[in-house]
Amino acid sequence: MFRALHEHSLEIDLETIRDFLHLLFSVEGLKELIQWGGLVGLIGIIFAETGLLIGFFLPGDTLLLTAGLLSAATGEPPLVLMLVCLSIAAIVGDSTGYAIGRKTGPALYSRPSSRFFKQEHLQRARAFYEKWGGITIVLARFVPVVRTFAPMVAGIAGMNYRRFVTYNVVGGIGWIVSVTLVGYFFGQIPFVQKHLEKIIFGAIAAHAVLVPLVLAAMKRFRAPRAR
Repeated sequence: MFRALHEHSLEIDLETIRDFLHLLFSVEGLKELIQWGGLVGLIGIIFAETGLLIGFFLPGDTLLLTAGLLSAATGEPPLVLMLVCLSIAAIVGDSTGYAIGRKTGPALYSRPSSRFFKQEHLQRARAFYEKWGGITIVLARFVPVVRTFAPMVAGIAGMNYRRFVTYNVVGGIGWIVSVTLVGYFFGQIPFVQKHLEKIIFGAIAAHAVLVPLVLAAMKRFRAPRAR
């Protein structure tokens, strides 16, 4: 009996995971997520990706691009309100990551990897920060995975908070506005509106290809420093 209950529970968990991945990494899923969750859902995802350790896998770039496309095609979410709210979420998210880094300190570097935390991602962000300094907080916004860990690394390194806030605001607004507007302006093109699902699928595919390439490039940047 207990074995049957365990197997049933496992089936439910796997189904839940499949449904969740479908929402984040499929054309229909992203559209459904944005239309169902609306602006509140977008705010939550942007905050989680930029401020929480478990958010490193979230497809922020693709989500913003898709939101811009849908805003142009349907008027929802409203563009200006979306840009303002998501910029605030991105800024608050990075500030949260910075606070986590300041509070945990170097101990975070010795934390073992788990399902929701990968030590290698933290080390990549650290290498990125050591190479680029404070401007990392701006540049990292456009680099998947690194944008989750960069503010924590800045907090661990003891970066001056006033300096951090300046980079945080510039990077947060720049990332949200630029990526969302790219989607919005493309979404006004009749061809794009007619082939909206294909365009979104292309964005998802590009994201899947670019992430490994970006991480590989970061590893090469770090290699000379390690020798």
